[in-house]
Amino acid sequence: MIHLAQIYRADWGRLLAALIRALGDFDVAEEALQEAFAAAVESWKTDPPDNGQGWLYATARHKALDKLRQRSLHAQKMAEYAVETSASGSALGVVDDAEENAVVPEERLRLIFTCCHPALGLEAQVALTLRTLGGLTTEEIARAFLLPTTTMAQRLVRAKAKIREAAVPYAVPTAADLPDRLHGVLSVLYLVFNEGYVASAGESLLRQGLCDEAIRLARVLLPLFTEPSADLEALLALMLLVDARREARVDRDGNIVLLPDQDRSRWDGERIREGLSLLGRALRRGAAGSFAIEASIAAVHAEATSAEQTDWLQIVGLYDRLLALHPSPVVAINRAVAVAMAAGPEAGLVLVEEAAADLADYQPWHATRADLLRRLGRNAEAAESYRHALRLKQNGIERRFLEGRLQALAEESLIRG
Repeated sequence: MIHLAQIYRADWGRLLAALIRALGDFDVAEEALQEAFAAAVESWKTDPPDNGQGWLYATARHKALDKLRQRSLHAQKMAEYAVETSASGSALGVVDDAEENAVVPEERLRLIFTCCHPALGLEAQVALTLRTLGGLTTEEIARAFLLPTTTMAQRLVRAKAKIREAAVPYAVPTAADLPDRLHGVLSVLYLVFNEGYVASAGESLLRQGLCDEAIRLARVLLPLFTEPSADLEALLALMLLVDARREARVDRDGNIVLLPDQDRSRWDGERIREGLSLLGRALRRGAAGSFAIEASIAAVHAEATSAEQTDWLQIVGLYDRLLALHPSPVVAINRAVAVAMAAGPEAGLVLVEEAAADLADYQPWHATRADLLRRLGRNAEAAESYRHALRLKQNGIERRFLEGRLQALAEESLIRG
């Protein structure tokens, strides 16, 4: 039985990359692929294909050809497209697994470097990458950016138009240009990873496909450099060290397990060892940016045998460095949590309150404030903060966690009463 939703999550990026490569047009490729998925919803009920990905690619390709004809593109473009498709065997139902695996990584690299071209602003780069490689809806991307859906839709339209008007090449930069283009790509990869690690919408905490894609693309980037990139090594280390916790982040019933309560025996030791090794190399090469600092924070957690054994003072010091490098209310909240672990919830709450004006619509701010108030025994205030957090849109599993906290406070009040 083919699960269309699973294919959408896992294969949207590679299907779209192949179509864009063939067509050279983001809009035509994306529209055709969307229509192919819509057609599959009905068609597969009665006649499910053996190769779902191949069916989707072939259907999208035919729809794209129709669109090109309807738009009266000149015959030469049609001929070039037909020849390219025939020569490459790019219909996913035709190429064998070995050939497909050899081609796809390069296609995805072309796509991400196109999405992350410096002609676009960083937010547009991230949004376009999440849309094209990650397959997120415009509404999901808008939630991740704390923006109205209409605003994000306009930004995506403008970003694709700018790529078309500026004739941004669908290609991996040359070795000489690669270092200048790297920072934008790394920033985007990390934001894609974060969206996968804590999904902004849906009923699962994780969108593991996005985490895996960000890690995989970072691995593919590494050998492109004649001189190893310390920042790239630091980012890959960070993603591996954080992703190593994935199995322990939810219990058997799918409920969130916070970091201090996680069963560390379920952490992925192989990923931790690789991440620590990469981080060591990056630091020896002089990496001192935000990825290196965040990876160092993740390393402190990874090396501690329990939450009680964690060196929280070292983590606070690392957050001090991160805050000095990139002042941000979100970083300030993370630092406040570390301070609360090192010096108590009262000290953390003072810092959280200082960020109130900047994060009034940021759901994690309210959830963090609620937790610190709960730990201080200020249950009525904690309950109000939990309710405020619930009023803000978030991932379904996070909602259940907050509802559970609120219910626990209500039960405690009944017992005390």
